[in-house]
Amino acid sequence: MALNPSSLPVVHKKLDVVPLENLKEVLSKGLKNCFKEVEVSVVDCPDLTQKPFTLAKSGLGGSTKLVEVGGPPFLFPLVQKDKVYDLKDIAKIANLENAFIIGAGAGPHPYAGVNCEGIYNLVIENGNVQQQTRIAKVDQQRNETCKQEVLPNSESRIALLGNLFLSEGKPGKVLKVHVKNRTGNHDFIASIRQCLEKEYPNKLLGLGGTFLLKEGKAKQHVMRDFSKTPLRTEAELNEWLKFYNMSAPLVAVGTLTNGEGGMDLRVQHFHSFSDHGEAGHYHIDVTPEVAEYLGYFNVGEDIYRIDAPVETHMLGRD
Repeated sequence: MALNPSSLPVVHKKLDVVPLENLKEVLSKGLKNCFKEVEVSVVDCPDLTQKPFTLAKSGLGGSTKLVEVGGPPFLFPLVQKDKVYDLKDIAKIANLENAFIIGAGAGPHPYAGVNCEGIYNLVIENGNVQQQTRIAKVDQQRNETCKQEVLPNSESRIALLGNLFLSEGKPGKVLKVHVKNRTGNHDFIASIRQCLEKEYPNKLLGLGGTFLLKEGKAKQHVMRDFSKTPLRTEAELNEWLKFYNMSAPLVAVGTLTNGEGGMDLRVQHFHSFSDHGEAGHYHIDVTPEVAEYLGYFNVGEDIYRIDAPVETHMLGRD
């Protein structure tokens, strides 16, 4: 079951749309403080259905929207298991019934049987779902290794929280960001985000897309099953999460904004999957000297904040 979409509070805002060429200039300059090698350009989107990205649709264009549904307060201190949403309903709320959806969220625990990460990657067309979403869970039977699996077309739910980029999946111009050898203290997405925060303090920008960690390893987490005791501090949260150093190549999907826009937005959230069985919530590479990222992003035109928690906190936003 999923919550009735008519019962969900929704806040919709237009995002500030900055031309990709302007973003190219900002990031070309700003990322040089974060990475030794930086190449930012505006290009025709490659076919993202092909390797290494293997997304469910080829492009990132057409009616671009960011969606944040739920939030960490539905998970901490204790889980609210009724917070389950159908992505077909989410797409309708965002006025995009035929949608290519990518992003990061909690996986559908009613399907998985346990709490899990969701690496969302699906197409909804005429009410039909083409799923390439992965979920990742901690395998208690196998020494807490990470277990990744693909959702069936019959499963289109997301639980608790999610940050999604919706589009028509059309070809078009995108922002290509290729960097190597991290010299700064912040992760790839935070480095981009902070450049935008500095350049556009009075605008609300949103980007969505995908990146490939081509070389190195990344610190990622997978949530264990729901905690039976309240999690109230970052220390308690980090003890509950299972952390891994996962190997490239990793394909990540998600969204970022340059501020919370008075909407209690999560300013960045990316999850990654792989062909070698590793998947989870991206934090930062742990091999900065060899780290290499290749990302393709587009700007969102609108943002929808769906079912925002009334009582909020900052726990679990990293």
